[in-house]
Amino acid sequence: MKKTETTTPVNRKTLQGTVVSDKMQKTLVVTVKRFIKDPKYGKYLKVSKKYKAHYEGDSIKVGDAVTIAECRPRSKDKHFEVITA
Repeated sequence: MKKTETTTPVNRKTLQGTVVSDKMQKTLVVTVKRFIKDPKYGKYLKVSKKYKAHYEGDSIKVGDAVTIAECRPRSKDKHFEVITA
């Protein structure tokens, strides 16, 4: 039996978010929102964080939902890439 090789590493962090900017060349800014529970009071809070993601195409626009995955650093701030739109 042959083993099939997969192109995606097993330990890549994947996140789902919304595109908030597509003004840069080959780069999208994606906001990822999540809920966290406050350790003291137990209330759930909305927390959002922006990530810069590498994207070669031009079909994704502001407001689209995307999935981004961790990759090697491509610049000072950019260490994610878009895998699905």
